[in-house]
Amino acid sequence: MELLHVKTIEELDKLLKSNKSVVVDFYAEWCGPCKMLAPIFEQVSSEVKDTQFIKVNVDEASEVANKYGVRSIPTVISFKDGNLDKENTGFMSKDVLLDFIK
Repeated sequence: MELLHVKTIEELDKLLKSNKSVVVDFYAEWCGPCKMLAPIFEQVSSEVKDTQFIKVNVDEASEVANKYGVRSIPTVISFKDGNLDKENTGFMSKDVLLDFIK
């Protein structure tokens, strides 16, 4: 699925309601580990067809990050049927990310 960028709680809520599986990457442009995760997240988003992948820049969408208690970045959160399923903070390799979203 297409990788989407979300800036508001309303945008994210709408996507959570309309997709069975959603994975959100909370990041910042200045974050080194976030820059390392970005190409992996993009690659996995193009390979996994039944999951919506979303990026949230915490500097531009702090209210979204606050809603989900994001305190460190990168943080990746998986949602199933609109509900928070699991959360990981820190860099993930491609294999770890693929296992995380299963």
